[in-house]
Amino acid sequence: MLEKEVINFEKTAIVGIVTQNQSEEKLNEYLDELEFLTFTAGGEVIKRFSQKMERPNPKTFVGTGKIDEINLFVKENNISTLIFDDELSPSQQKNISRIIDCKILDRTNLILDIFAQRAETSYARTQVELAQCIYLLPRLSGLWTHLERQKGGIGMRGPGETEIETDRRIVRDRISLLKDKIKTIDKQMSIQRSNRGAMVRVALVGYTNVGKSTLMNAIGKSDVFVENKLFATLDTTVRKVVIKNLPFLLSDTVGFIRKLPTQLVDSFKSTLDEVREADLLLHVVDISHPDFEDHIESVNQTLLDIKSNDKPTIMVFNKIDAYKHLTIDEDDLITERTRRHYTLEEWKQTWMSNVGENNALFISATNKENFEEFRETVYEAVRQIHITRFPYNKFLYPDYKDAVEKEEEEEQE
Repeated sequence: MLEKEVINFEKTAIVGIVTQNQSEEKLNEYLDELEFLTFTAGGEVIKRFSQKMERPNPKTFVGTGKIDEINLFVKENNISTLIFDDELSPSQQKNISRIIDCKILDRTNLILDIFAQRAETSYARTQVELAQCIYLLPRLSGLWTHLERQKGGIGMRGPGETEIETDRRIVRDRISLLKDKIKTIDKQMSIQRSNRGAMVRVALVGYTNVGKSTLMNAIGKSDVFVENKLFATLDTTVRKVVIKNLPFLLSDTVGFIRKLPTQLVDSFKSTLDEVREADLLLHVVDISHPDFEDHIESVNQTLLDIKSNDKPTIMVFNKIDAYKHLTIDEDDLITERTRRHYTLEEWKQTWMSNVGENNALFISATNKENFEEFRETVYEAVRQIHITRFPYNKFLYPDYKDAVEKEEEEEQE
């Protein structure tokens, strides 16, 4: 009989602050996401701490009273990890570690840890290690407090390296080695891309955990790894897909996230080459998520960063089966109606109607709801790009409806 696997989640607490630029509502959204990130990394959030401040304390991120309160809670509840929602400076991390005796992480460190867990291929592992080294370099001082200086005395004077300098040199050497390795793999991948010929390239982009891989599996009949956790996909997967008789390449890329660490954007720029070289983007959105408009903004910002914001894009609003809107009772005269109360039909009348009739789709990749409409829209968009490139092939690929009729006639014969 197989034994049941017991997963031991680390007991964690998370910390965030309300500032001039970040309201309490926004902080709660970020902490919800941080809690999901913690769960993905293998932690269980026992408590959330928050504080209102004009700006983060340069020494300990939160105020002295709050840090004492957190310290007491950590001791009393055997908390093993404390995670901060914003990136901590090296000095903040060092100061907090002196006060609180547990692992101190920030959002960047947590995301890097998840990426390290998820990296399957040599390429993904190299990119993650590069991001970790860049993050680690200014934070080395806290790791060698017991060996900060070599012992002085007779025979020990003169130019020598402290342990910390030795470490910094090792990490810098490692960074340059990893950058060279990535350049070599990039060259190989660009050759692979050039060998794919002149087929139309379509890339799935979107926030993490919106269902890109599920959609890829549904449309491409492939078996890309799918899980209801953040960053389930790190490696870009490219599949040849045929709708009716029109072939094209579909790539599934790494998901984006708010407050994405800059080191990760830099080291994963090569993975995002698939997006840069795509002819058409399918921007997948989880419409069932309350903050989906923020997610769209984050993805658009990342696309702007990698200079891919001007490509033809189809907005694919996924998970309509899970969409639930808030309701107001008829006798409730106090509650104000907000966007959270919109039905799907009402959402369709908002800015979504301005992206164009054929540029907004509402589907469920899991239940294959509205899938025929999705296939038709993608077919027509790919066909348009194809016949612009090869005008002589116009007769090979008829309109979607004509292709359907032709198929039906062939079946009847």
